[in-house]
Amino acid sequence: MGLEEDYKKRAEEHQGNDLKDRIWRVIFLSDTPGAKTFDLILMIAIGISVIIVMLESVESINMAHRELFLVVEWIFTILFTIEYLVRIWVVRKKSRYIFSFYGIIDLISILPTYLTILLSGTHYLMIVRVLRLLRVFRVLKMGRHMGEANHLMNALRSSWAKISVFIFCVIAVTMILGTAMFVVEGLIAKNEGFSNVPQSIYWAIVTISTVGYGDITPVTVMGKMLATVIILIGYGIIAVPTGIVTAELNARFARVQMDYRVCGECGLEGHDPKAIFCKSCGTKL
Repeated sequence: MGLEEDYKKRAEEHQGNDLKDRIWRVIFLSDTPGAKTFDLILMIAIGISVIIVMLESVESINMAHRELFLVVEWIFTILFTIEYLVRIWVVRKKSRYIFSFYGIIDLISILPTYLTILLSGTHYLMIVRVLRLLRVFRVLKMGRHMGEANHLMNALRSSWAKISVFIFCVIAVTMILGTAMFVVEGLIAKNEGFSNVPQSIYWAIVTISTVGYGDITPVTVMGKMLATVIILIGYGIIAVPTGIVTAELNARFARVQMDYRVCGECGLEGHDPKAIFCKSCGTKL
């Protein structure tokens, strides 16, 4: 049983008579006006804290409002810390919440500010707080749409072996062509951009991915021919991972939608999942 199931079961078992249960219902559920208000305030606070982190990276803004940003960061961090500790206090199975996805995100979102005491600049990692906004699916009653995300994650998981082989082949191709470019441009033409094999492989990766920064360019005819080959290969491989995942998604949806009931009258198989009668002869299934 997952954490969400525990929440639902506890909501049914308890009517919120004691303080801990009332706080638990406000924090973990969205079935009361107070809980919805808490979630809304939490979302706004998270959004403001993320915006502050981004604004703080702008030097001109940071110079003008450095002290204000520092105070606001600590206020939000202390509030989020109290919220995290309260969540641990009110939940029954504390370890399940602490090691759940949301529990880990809640913890990581408050650690960077404390780490700034030891390491400067780590407070920018507070941007991870944006992941806490995923709770908006629960607040807006959109949890049912997470099933679609599960289909995608399952398809990616099933396609991982094929994608891994594909990535290995791409890495091998870029290493070979990058080394060939080093020989042609670096050793023969003395092109400073291709001064070593790692630099040449970096160029091959940038080129085969069709990014093309332009910081390193071939100058010889043979080098330009190799670059053309890499570019064409790059266009060809872009669609491969997408095709693998799409095929897996289609296969999964086909399995979900296929009904393997057999009509006892005509023997037809492959009815609609919600069908009551055979679509060929009309016999009740």
